[in-house]
Amino acid sequence: MGERKKELMIRSARAFFTVFSMLCAVSATSVFAQTSPAAPAKPADSAHSGSYYNFAMGHLYSELAGAYGNRGDYLNKAIDFYKQALKDDPSATFLSEELTELYIQSGQLNRAVTEAEELLKQNPENLEARRILGRIYTRLIGDTQQGKIDEKMLKLAIEQYQKITAKDPKDIDSLLVLGRLYRVSHNSVDAEKAFKQALALESDNDEALTGLAMVYSDVGDSKNAVDMLKRATEKNPNARTLAALAGFYEQMRDFGSAADTWKKAIPLAPDNSRLKRALAQDLLFADRIDEALVIYKEIAVEEPKDSQVQLRLSEIYRQKHDFEKARAAFAKAKEMDGDNLEVRYDEVNMLDAEGKSDEAIGVLKKLLDDSVKKDYTESEKGSRNTLLERLGLLYRNNGKYPAAIAAFRQIGELDPDSASRASVQVVETYRVAKDLNAARAESDSALKKYPKDRTVALVHASIVADQGKTDQAIAELRGLMNGERDRDTLLSIAQLYEKAKRFGEEQKVLDEAERLSASKQEKQGVEFMRGAMFEKMKNFDDAEAEFRKVLTADPDNAGALNYLGYMWADRGVKLDEAQKMIAHALELDPQNGAYLDSLGWVYYHQNRLDQAEDNLRQALGKIGKDPTVHDHLGDVLMKKGRVRDAIAQWQASLAEWDGTSNSDVDSVEISKINKKLESARVRIAKESQRQQ
Repeated sequence: MGERKKELMIRSARAFFTVFSMLCAVSATSVFAQTSPAAPAKPADSAHSGSYYNFAMGHLYSELAGAYGNRGDYLNKAIDFYKQALKDDPSATFLSEELTELYIQSGQLNRAVTEAEELLKQNPENLEARRILGRIYTRLIGDTQQGKIDEKMLKLAIEQYQKITAKDPKDIDSLLVLGRLYRVSHNSVDAEKAFKQALALESDNDEALTGLAMVYSDVGDSKNAVDMLKRATEKNPNARTLAALAGFYEQMRDFGSAADTWKKAIPLAPDNSRLKRALAQDLLFADRIDEALVIYKEIAVEEPKDSQVQLRLSEIYRQKHDFEKARAAFAKAKEMDGDNLEVRYDEVNMLDAEGKSDEAIGVLKKLLDDSVKKDYTESEKGSRNTLLERLGLLYRNNGKYPAAIAAFRQIGELDPDSASRASVQVVETYRVAKDLNAARAESDSALKKYPKDRTVALVHASIVADQGKTDQAIAELRGLMNGERDRDTLLSIAQLYEKAKRFGEEQKVLDEAERLSASKQEKQGVEFMRGAMFEKMKNFDDAEAEFRKVLTADPDNAGALNYLGYMWADRGVKLDEAQKMIAHALELDPQNGAYLDSLGWVYYHQNRLDQAEDNLRQALGKIGKDPTVHDHLGDVLMKKGRVRDAIAQWQASLAEWDGTSNSDVDSVEISKINKKLESARVRIAKESQRQQ
């Protein structure tokens, strides 16, 4: 019938209500008792006017039923009037929706099914009877969000809508419902067809575009999902569709685009505080912390008693190394909700950021002790596992390896489903402790217990490679190839060949991975790895050519911008271009410590020593301890004449190299640092002699 006819009926009903309201004021019961629902009267012979009248009466009784607690006689009268209205005007498809809702409201589903089936016996082409059946079956499917599906009802609903759309291929509403039902049944092929058929009828239909986006998401095609939602928001921007688009960007971990999408949604729903919070969170995840800070400050003013907002402010100030303000925000959160697990955990983060590792460990241990229970819910297990993993990492980062291993093992004891992940952490702890025999024994045991766990298999192969058994490690990875994730496996194999400096074999594997790369992004990933391989081979021209390919396809590829710029800076060439490239990479990812190191290294070669030192210290703040950054900072300080400070940085660099696994150790770089240290110590000795 269309929205226009529906609006006409509603207007007629309202006019009718105006007259009836005066009668109702006198005696509602007596007036209605005189009207027989078995044969509703019509003020005119016209089918349409009769439909308007009966719709008005049905709507009136529906309103009265609602006002009197779903009174049965009013509901029955409303149903009879709606049935007559639909009989008068079968083209008014929305009437079947109203009638179905009344059957559901009155709990008369069996009656509705029986009547519809009887109508179909009389006339199998009666689409309104099928629409009523389809809607009822759809309502009986169950909770799709919880995965509680009545497969029989789902099948019956699909059958009805298949017949409806076959007979009336221009029924957009039924096509949309059919598309959604196919999605529930995991039939992405037919779901896609249904939504595309709806789009052929109405190219800017929001529900069809959104539904098609969901289908693409189901099959892992995030790019097409985003394209569909972008079309929807361009044609008819609304908060709901924009929110769906932002959600897809979040799934792709493109938090910057998600934040930009939330910005468009907020003016369309200014009273929806959830959108503003989502914007602030994605800005934070995108490392656009200054923008996030502005939004969280606004939310803090609007909701001054929200402890979560204060925690986010504390996190931002920590990232900015403004510990005074971070502490102040944390104190507010603690005052509001001091017993909250997240608030207490934030103190651990605060202490760790301030370099107070032992205190952080103490607070975290107390938090774990205070939350000990005999039995845990699944949610509580997840939270406790997170805390235990963090405790293990704190111990490991501070060289307390036995304590770290004990913490990780508790995860497996608490939750067998997480035991494989815990075993991987134990292996990594032995590796950091440079106990490769223990790491191998642990990984052997894990592989035996969890032979189908891909992460366990990858870590096992990596440990085997660390022991210098590259061919065995490669064979293990080749054994993982089954056609599903072969490209990912090949890239892991390429990394092992690179560690072993077997570049010819790495080249062949990368070529193989490139052939399996379907998207532009996947091809760029292979080109990036090939560029890094050529750089390690000192084949700088070919390395530059590969990175140029990546940047031609994606000028904002921060990783390629940084790598190419650093490669030039390390050789002292094209410094101005290198500086521009790395600066652009930092614009794209301002909190990236590796990029800060690269820019500092460019400044060093440009003799801009103060800027170099500032960037390198920022890099250490982001990355933590890193042998290369310490080495670079030592060179800067030496050039500034601060010899003792330079020595301290080089010593820190060697200490970090000492904690690196054998396969990652760069003996050439270590030799260079030792020579610089020796030269610096000689210089200090000579200066001391002159002073004497």
